[in-house]
Amino acid sequence: MTRRCVRRRLAGGAMLAGALAIATIASAQRIMIAPGRVMRVPPKWAKAEDFDGSFIYCRGFYQSVRREAGGTGWATDYPAADNNFSVRLMELTTTHIQLDSERQPNTVVVRLTDPLLYKCPILFMEDTGTLGFTRSEVENLRNYFLKGGFLYVDDFWGSRAWEQWENEIGRVLPPAEFPIFDIPRDHPILHMLYDVKAVPQVSAISFWQRNNGSTSERGADSAQVNFRGIADDRHRLMVVMTHNTDIADTWEREGEDKEYFRTFSPAGYAVGVNIVLYAMTH
Repeated sequence: MTRRCVRRRLAGGAMLAGALAIATIASAQRIMIAPGRVMRVPPKWAKAEDFDGSFIYCRGFYQSVRREAGGTGWATDYPAADNNFSVRLMELTTTHIQLDSERQPNTVVVRLTDPLLYKCPILFMEDTGTLGFTRSEVENLRNYFLKGGFLYVDDFWGSRAWEQWENEIGRVLPPAEFPIFDIPRDHPILHMLYDVKAVPQVSAISFWQRNNGSTSERGADSAQVNFRGIADDRHRLMVVMTHNTDIADTWEREGEDKEYFRTFSPAGYAVGVNIVLYAMTH
């Protein structure tokens, strides 16, 4: 992918919402409507033939060592978020998405020790405040990052989840050499295609519906959205983290509730598209 696909910058939720609505009407690909309960779908493991140079949504598989309320480990928001984001990325940019035999985006799940990880243009992981890396995963992830890999983690809430994640990613990228920092608002990642003024706080749709529009899933312990990163020695972001927010639910649940879609999905897609375009061009 070249920078030609990201030249036109758009600002404003209304403009993006309109673009999403038009794309839905015109697209041959289907938005997956997740049910109100957890979708228990087995992982679709990556195979060598899945990688042909097109963009493919790679979801990282891991083992949870603790539980978080509302989380489902590696499978949080799977598979609807993966499908829907891929559909929208294809509609809103010139990114070439691999389609399966049903003309839907091909998405895969990748073990962190699988050599196919190195073929993933970007790795997506959620509920990462519950994971524990094995020694082999630590070594393979470190090599992935140092060879140009990129990880986006989302949907983990509160101080306990942050501490768990911070400790585990610190085993991969030691903080003395690769410190975590708050990504400033003028960083290019927030302005690749859409001018994102701030990363929004989005709660899971079920929490939002039960709590009259409240978005802080852990109360005072998750009141502040954290948009953080880890960069290499050339200042290229290798890891991007959206903590105390659930950006991927704006993808998974966009077809379930019109008010939720209007309130959150345009901003959620703007954040996601910008992150992917940054990862693919840096």
